[in-house]
Amino acid sequence: MKLLTVSNLTLGYDNRAVMENVNFEVNEGDYLCIVGENGSGKSTLMKTLLGLCEPLSGEIQYENGICKSEIGYLPQQTIVQKDFPASVKEIVLSGCQSKLGLKPFYGKKEKATALANMEKLGISDLADRCYRELSGGQQQRVLLARALCAAGKILLLDEPVAGLDPQITVQMYELISSLNKEGMTIIMISHDIYGALGNATHILHMGEKATFATREDFVKSDIGKLYISYEQLCERRVV
Repeated sequence: MKLLTVSNLTLGYDNRAVMENVNFEVNEGDYLCIVGENGSGKSTLMKTLLGLCEPLSGEIQYENGICKSEIGYLPQQTIVQKDFPASVKEIVLSGCQSKLGLKPFYGKKEKATALANMEKLGISDLADRCYRELSGGQQQRVLLARALCAAGKILLLDEPVAGLDPQITVQMYELISSLNKEGMTIIMISHDIYGALGNATHILHMGEKATFATREDFVKSDIGKLYISYEQLCERRVV
């Protein structure tokens, strides 16, 4: 079932284009990884999908009942966010805010959703801890639980393993993969091409132009071979 179609999209800000002619589609259960050089428009694309940036031209079409308020979003962390003085349960529960409607307070349904997502990500025992006292990996799990509270069928992740050590990175990838296998559609920005290739069903490469392909076709493509050769020089391999 198709959830999202992007057609002839031009991305940018202040009327300055950073990427033109972006075309791709996302179906239910897909795991799309967006890769490419710094400054190619990856984060701008994600913000445009969320409605936080307006496209300069082109169309984004949500289908089969998908709306922007039901898309979970895990942005890149800033220094200010890492030092946020709130409890874990408060941060996770805030992911339910878009579902409150006209209600002024969180109810039993929202609290149950937050609890379920904390249990799913193994952070229930951290519920009363202050967020800024947690490790980087624990903080990412908290923010992922928060994003899940907002998510209906799609989860957008912007560099979810940035700054994490190798062991925690592997755990995060396994966690995201398990969410995808449970039915959550994933759209993830990653500088880690091997992390992308190990889990993705599709790749969107943003360079001189935007190229959308299945994982298998990307590996066979010239740009895919270029990435793989570079990573092999760094003594890495496909998972």
